[in-house]
Amino acid sequence: MFWPMFQLALAFCGVAVLAVLAVLVGVEVRRFTRAVGDSSERISRAVDELERSAAPLATRGGAVRRSYGGQSEGE
Repeated sequence: MFWPMFQLALAFCGVAVLAVLAVLVGVEVRRFTRAVGDSSERISRAVDELERSAAPLATRGGAVRRSYGGQSEGE
């Protein structure tokens, strides 16, 4: 009777270890998704800022190109 009880206790301990590891993985996945969300938010803010910064430069670049007849240096 000792060996079946010992095997049952070992099986229970194994399942308990797997449950703890599953909880730890779930916590880390939640942290990772939060970090990815924050990063994507920062990236989208940077893209918006870049677009706002590039608009005046593109306008000036178009004006300069028109003043030179729209030809590049190689033509």
